[in-house]
Amino acid sequence: MQAVQVKPELKVLFTRAQILARVNEMGAQITRDFAGQPIIFVGVLKGATVFLSDLARAVQLDATFDFIAVSSYGKAAHSSGEVRLTKDLDQSVNDKNVILVEDILDTGLTLTYLRKLLVAHQPRALKLAALLDKPSRRVQPITADYTGFQIPDHFVVGYGMDHAERYRNLPDICVLPPELF
Repeated sequence: MQAVQVKPELKVLFTRAQILARVNEMGAQITRDFAGQPIIFVGVLKGATVFLSDLARAVQLDATFDFIAVSSYGKAAHSSGEVRLTKDLDQSVNDKNVILVEDILDTGLTLTYLRKLLVAHQPRALKLAALLDKPSRRVQPITADYTGFQIPDHFVVGYGMDHAERYRNLPDICVLPPELF
């Protein structure tokens, strides 16, 4: 089986090896922070699925998954500014340790919305994990408890992240040049 190749028009920002090393460090930190306690990973569909998968394997705790979905981008390259829930949780998170897993913390609108939604379910603990943080675009004052990499204001794809549902399967995180979106 051949590995997926990065398209020549894309610049690699983080290689698969860099990503896995950082995700393993994040997993070790979560394992220490929740030592001996079960956790529920809540992945934000669809972009966070690859990150969630690798992060969960890096955590040495009893863990379950659930998924939530929101829409704020559609097929555009920039957030519409409005976040709407398109899929809610399948299980109760009341009195549970929850780690909300997102691919990228950008404007902060999505994670602020989701944090408020999940807090209403009264989890024991709620932590935010974001693979990428783009603070230059923040409009809501929110930070992740666990962050993989801080990035400049680039539109990125790969490792689960997309543009109009394309590029999710790339193993690296790449910069999508403006002429492609």
